[in-house]
Amino acid sequence: MKPNFSELKLRQLDATLARWRAAELPARPPSGWLKAIREALGMTATQLARRLSVVTSTVTRLETSEADDNISLATLRRAAEALDCELRYVLVPRQSLADTLATRANQLARERMAGVAHSMALEAQATSNETVANQTRALADSLLQGPRRELWREKK
Repeated sequence: MKPNFSELKLRQLDATLARWRAAELPARPPSGWLKAIREALGMTATQLARRLSVVTSTVTRLETSEADDNISLATLRRAAEALDCELRYVLVPRQSLADTLATRANQLARERMAGVAHSMALEAQATSNETVANQTRALADSLLQGPRRELWREKK
């Protein structure tokens, strides 16, 4: 039997991300983390600029770009290091990755079954709602067993 490493990777990543989802992390301050931490440390923009080997106006621009969601990760990491901070970057899915896959498979199955059910009804061969629901569940399960990239393929 061939091991399913993609399934193992999914479960491991889901476990890691579950900890991030469960963490009650504070929202970014309106002025951004750079300015908030710099001010909490009692450091002036000029002092941070010196640590970064830039001019003071660059620090002001960095802080503004972070607050406006325009800062690059590399720049943010460099500024964080100058503040003796660690940049942690993560995308936290709103639900588990497994649930996201199941939701997508169910959505696709419902879309595909709706077309089939409509065609059958036009031909006076409609089936019961229970039969359609069972077939939809079976199709969703089949989609989950196939290549995951197929779940995200767009119709042409």
